[in-house]
Amino acid sequence: MALPAGLARVVRAIDGLSEWSGRVTALLIVPMVLSLVYEVFARYLFTAPTIWAYDVTYMLYGTFFMLGAAYTLKHQAHIRTDTFYNDWSIRRRGWTDTACYLILFFPGLVAFLWVGWEFFAKSLSQGERVVTSPWMPIVYPFKFVMPLSTALLLLQGLSELIKSLHAGLTGERA
Repeated sequence: MALPAGLARVVRAIDGLSEWSGRVTALLIVPMVLSLVYEVFARYLFTAPTIWAYDVTYMLYGTFFMLGAAYTLKHQAHIRTDTFYNDWSIRRRGWTDTACYLILFFPGLVAFLWVGWEFFAKSLSQGERVVTSPWMPIVYPFKFVMPLSTALLLLQGLSELIKSLHAGLTGERA
């Protein structure tokens, strides 16, 4: 039995957003690698290290890591203890996943969204900069990644919850 049409559209839309955001996020690896390569050449070939490459690298890596979470969840690539899970029926997996999403996933991520938004808002209002860097880049765009990635992950979690409920109720994958 397939998902009802309305729920199927919601799942497709959310999965599509996660797929798109993951693919766009993957492009961040290019400037990250280029900044690292540039720093290595500048430092070791020309004895002229940069003041910005380290900051760009860790900010892009953090962004890459955080924004890739929803894509990773969509593809079921997060860590899971499969010792027992793989032997379970689709229905049992569905109910287990549903319980885990409702009890663990959503409450934790809602709290993280709240805290992340406040963290970003304070940084934005203060025009916060990285004071440990001689370059002193602004940091609030980087901090905005926390609530943005959490919101994307919550959306993908909703899609996965719908699929889990379907599996629990019907014994079929959505």
